[in-house]
Amino acid sequence: MKTRFAPSPTGRLHVGNIRTALQNYLLAKKMGGSFLLRLDDTDAERSTEAYAQGIREDLAALGLVPDEEAKQSDRFDRYEAAFETLREAGRIYACYETPEELELRRKVLLGRGLPPIYERPEVENDPVEGREPHWRFRLDHDAVIEWEDGVRGPQHFEPAKISDPVIRRADGSWLYMLPSTVDDIELAVTDVMRGEDHVSNSAIQLQMFDALGADRPRLAHTALLVSESGKLSKREGSEGVGALEEHGLEPMALLSVLARIGTSQPVEPAHDLEALAAGFDLSTFGRAPARFSWDEVAHINARLLHETDYEAVAHRLPDGIGPERWALLRANIERLDDVAGWQSVFDGEIASPDMDDEDRAYLGEAADVAESLDWNGDTWGALTGALKEKTGRKGKALFLPLRLALTGQRSGPEMAALLPLIDKATATARLRG
Repeated sequence: MKTRFAPSPTGRLHVGNIRTALQNYLLAKKMGGSFLLRLDDTDAERSTEAYAQGIREDLAALGLVPDEEAKQSDRFDRYEAAFETLREAGRIYACYETPEELELRRKVLLGRGLPPIYERPEVENDPVEGREPHWRFRLDHDAVIEWEDGVRGPQHFEPAKISDPVIRRADGSWLYMLPSTVDDIELAVTDVMRGEDHVSNSAIQLQMFDALGADRPRLAHTALLVSESGKLSKREGSEGVGALEEHGLEPMALLSVLARIGTSQPVEPAHDLEALAAGFDLSTFGRAPARFSWDEVAHINARLLHETDYEAVAHRLPDGIGPERWALLRANIERLDDVAGWQSVFDGEIASPDMDDEDRAYLGEAADVAESLDWNGDTWGALTGALKEKTGRKGKALFLPLRLALTGQRSGPEMAALLPLIDKATATARLRG
């Protein structure tokens, strides 16, 4: 098996094409196959090497490293050869209409209640002096287009109801259809998984595979991404790896969400791509739109960190946060950057909270008790037990002033586990204010 991801290097990756890349990567890895990155850079004006490198870097940051790479700009001779083969077979013909003439023709057909399908000639269009032709692929109207889609099931297209597609512009540049087909044939792509907006393109390309005498790839078309409220906003739709960095989220949180939305499987945090690949199953994909939100990514991010072992993040933690402190903190953070805010609780200075006179006096008594304690074992239990007996306080009145004074936070890890990790002298000084 070989799958491919084929972005145009005209910008950085966004969540929609990250999802497509991920799906093709997981499909290949689950079946022991290979994953191809094909850079569709035939648009010389908009494609740049800087964007191509950005795509490579984005894929690497997500762990979606391709086994192979190809650039369409290196393969123009292959498209030329296929073009000539199809032209000799009568499957390509020249057209001379201007965009304005085509639009007028389209309006006339619509006005007559007819589908706006290009009215092709029986053999060839007559040349028009002073104009260079653009070129169309002649669909075989007698060959119904059918395939079993990996997501959508049986598909059926009547080619007579589809316009012959333009495959080459008058300036000689290529449109998407033919180069993509030639690449899939010559680079031995066996499986094409992409968005449902490409279904009609796939129908046309299957006839190109047939016309070139090549085996058809297996096809799967997934539902498109939408937001919780409907269509993805321009901002949401354009965000990608940069948004992960901006929001302090883990790559695997995003990939865990993108791998499962639009399927019948629950969205769960996965710690590596191997786990996602093991559960990848085309039969679980549905036809309903796949709902994406960064809030869900943030939720999965927190769950992922709660389950993450120290060794997996040790190189990214602040100095002084070792295995014991990480085990304590991980259940109380939503982003890895949150750890830095707890470092001062262990080793640094914290702001002294505002207290009324009664609570301040209570904390003075707590400092006296703390100084007398053995700072091992159940230090918190010993401290609160002695204070409850001495002051008669209980519940929130007993615990909250202590937590505020010792950590500067109203919530966080269990104090029974946290207090022994704070130096005794530091804790006592904080209680005294």
